[in-house]
Amino acid sequence: MVEQLALNETVVGSNPTGRTMNYKNIFLWALYDFANSIVTIVFFLYFSQWLVVDKGVPDIWFNLIFAGSSILLLCTAPILGSISDKMGTQMKFLRITTLTLFFFYLVTSLIVVLSPQLIILAALLYLFVTYLYQLSFSFYNPLLHQLAPSHLRGWVSGIGQFANWTGQIAGLLISLPIISGDFVLFGEPGRTQIFIPATLLFFVLALPMLLGFKEKQLGESQKEQTPNIKKEFKDYKKSFLDLWTVPGLGIFLVGFFFFNDATLTAANNFPIYLEKVFGIADKTKALLMIGVLATSALGALVGGKMGDKIGLKRSLIWILGIWLVVMPLLAGVKDFRIFTILTTILGMLYGATWTVTRAVMTYLAPPQKLTYSFSFYTLAERFATFVGPVSWGLVVSLLPGLGADRYRLAMLLMTGFILIGLIIVRNIPKEPSI
Repeated sequence: MVEQLALNETVVGSNPTGRTMNYKNIFLWALYDFANSIVTIVFFLYFSQWLVVDKGVPDIWFNLIFAGSSILLLCTAPILGSISDKMGTQMKFLRITTLTLFFFYLVTSLIVVLSPQLIILAALLYLFVTYLYQLSFSFYNPLLHQLAPSHLRGWVSGIGQFANWTGQIAGLLISLPIISGDFVLFGEPGRTQIFIPATLLFFVLALPMLLGFKEKQLGESQKEQTPNIKKEFKDYKKSFLDLWTVPGLGIFLVGFFFFNDATLTAANNFPIYLEKVFGIADKTKALLMIGVLATSALGALVGGKMGDKIGLKRSLIWILGIWLVVMPLLAGVKDFRIFTILTTILGMLYGATWTVTRAVMTYLAPPQKLTYSFSFYTLAERFATFVGPVSWGLVVSLLPGLGADRYRLAMLLMTGFILIGLIIVRNIPKEPSI
C-alpha cells in the first residue's frame, strides 16, 4: 500500500468538496512521521532509563524535563504558528525545526555516549529535543488539511498515525541487537549505543518530506505582509482570546488537555513502570513495546475508519469511555501475563485516540488560522506533560513507603484526568455534514 502511495497521484472520484488527494504527498507526510518515530521511541525508552535507572536521577526531575519543554513551547509555538499562517507556509518552518531537532538529537547522543558523567547537560539537551519535537508537529499536523477533504481526513490521519506506530516498532527492532551489547560504535556497550544510529536514520528518512513535499501555495493576495515578530508577541493575548470565540475549539482543547494528560503521562513513564513494578529485562520491555505499538498501528487505522463512518466526535467519546475501563484495570493487575493482555488493548486505544483528535482539530480550527490553532493543540498536548508528570512524580516521590504500589496509585490517578476530559468534550459540536 505504501509503495502505491509513493507512485501515484490520484483525484478522488465524486468528491463533494472538489478537492484532490495527492498520494505522493500523503506518502511523504507519513514517511516523516515514521522517521521521527524511530528516534523518538529510542530516546523515550532508553534515555529515560539511562537517566533514572542508571544515573539515579529522581523521577520528579525526569518528568520536569517535559514540563520545561512545555514552557518553551508556550512562549514560542503560537507566535511561530501565527507567522506561519500569515506567510502561507508550514513547510518552511517544518524544515528549519527538523534540522535543528536533528542537531540536538545528535549532540545529546554524543554527550551520553562519550561523556556520560555530564548528566545535567544531557538532561538539558533532551529538554530542547522534546521541545523541538513537539514544535515540529505544530507545522506538520496542519498539513492534514491539505492532504484530504473533510470526509476522508480520519482515514488519512490514521495512515499518518499508522506510520508513527510502525516507525516506533522499527526503532525497537533495530535497537534489540544493539542494546544486547553485540554492537559497539564507541564508548561503553549497552542501551546508549542505539542513540547515534537512530538519529542518523531519522535524518535520512525525514529528508524526502523536507525536499519533496508539494505544499499548496497561497495567492499573493491571500498572504499578509511580512509578519513583525515584536507585534506578534504584543498581540499574543488578543489572538489567544479570539481563538476562544471559535465554536467548540476552546472546549475541545481543554478536554484534550485533560485526557491527553493521562495518556501521555502513562506513556512517558511506561518503561520506568515496567522496571519498578515488574522488574523485567530491557529485551522483554522492548518486545512488549513492539506488541503495544503493533496494536497501536492497527488502532490508528481502525480509529480513522470509525471516525469517517460514525463521526469523529462520537468516535472520540466511545474511545475515551473504553479508556475509563482499561486504565484502572491496568493499575490494579499484578499478574504480568494479564498486564500484557491489557497493554495490547491499551495500544489500540493510543492509536485511535491520536488519530481521531487530530482529525477533530481540522474541522474545529478556522482555515485561515490553522497553524496557529494547531500550536495550541500542541500546547495542550505538552502541558498535559506538565500537570500529569508533576502529579505522577509527586505520588511516587512522596510515598516511598508504598514501594511498587505507588506506581500503581499514580497510574490510577490518571483515570480521573480522562474522566474530566470526556465530560468536557461531550460539549463540542459535531463535524459539519457533507
